[in-house]
Amino acid sequence: MKNILLIQPKSFLKLIYPKAVWKVNTTEKIIYLTFDDGPIPGLTEWVLDELKKFNARATFFCVGSNILKNPEIFERIKTEGHKVANHTMFHPKGFKTDTTAYLNEVEECRKLVKNDLFRPPYGQLKHSQYKVLLDKGFKIIFWDVISYDYEKISEKACATNVITNTQSGSIVLFHDNYKAEKNLRFSLPLYLKHFAHLDYQFKVLKF
Repeated sequence: MKNILLIQPKSFLKLIYPKAVWKVNTTEKIIYLTFDDGPIPGLTEWVLDELKKFNARATFFCVGSNILKNPEIFERIKTEGHKVANHTMFHPKGFKTDTTAYLNEVEECRKLVKNDLFRPPYGQLKHSQYKVLLDKGFKIIFWDVISYDYEKISEKACATNVITNTQSGSIVLFHDNYKAEKNLRFSLPLYLKHFAHLDYQFKVLKF
């Protein structure tokens, strides 16, 4: 696996965004699975099927344009007890996007998900964007463990990444997008089976 892949975020990032959430403080056997970029036909539905096998709940950070394209899948996510959250309307890079335009995308997606949980695409967030989002009442969610399912790494490396680094209270990031599909389809069933066997519960984020 490439050394540049930082499975867990560097501590200085937590200093830059001190009011963002990276991990849930708990000693209980609870994991917070999250999926970014959907809903996507076929793949998001497969994720839901896998979660159901283990009575697992997850938080889906949805792209607004994908919600509008796939409303039935979006409704299924909610009906099956999962949480939907905000990942902007069109997945822009925060560092390259004007703050006003960026915030407009976030606000439009909030109308669809109807809550204040937000994760910035690519993990990119200008300090001006961060500050205004907090002022508007958004709860900014990053992650404690990232799978790198979208990278050109082996399926085994992807699974090892998340299994090895997960702890109680971890917020774990997968992607329900086609770029990540190969690694996701291999890793997620192994991940769920491994931690279910250890008596972990998979819960939605609540703030």
